[in-house]
Amino acid sequence: MRLTQHQITCIKQTARAVLGDGARVILFGSRVDDAKKGGDIDLLFETDQLVSNRAATVGSIYVALIRQLGDRKIDILLKDSATPSAPVLEVAQQTGIQL
Repeated sequence: MRLTQHQITCIKQTARAVLGDGARVILFGSRVDDAKKGGDIDLLFETDQLVSNRAATVGSIYVALIRQLGDRKIDILLKDSATPSAPVLEVAQQTGIQL
């Protein structure tokens, strides 16, 4: 996994601050592979709660991460209790690493 401990801590704190204590985060994509270089940070945020305004929630997560980690490419997926299954979510869950 190509994230620093500081980055992991910031991501987990953001998940908890925006989605609550039960939030989970999975890193997936190229940052999972230690042999690769560069690349954006692909994150799946999961909560068992229903998120009423998904766009605002994703925006809040993104802004919080940019403030803490600096301006970089971060792709965010959000899965709540009402999110239907989708191939991209299954790939993230199957190939990713829970932070």
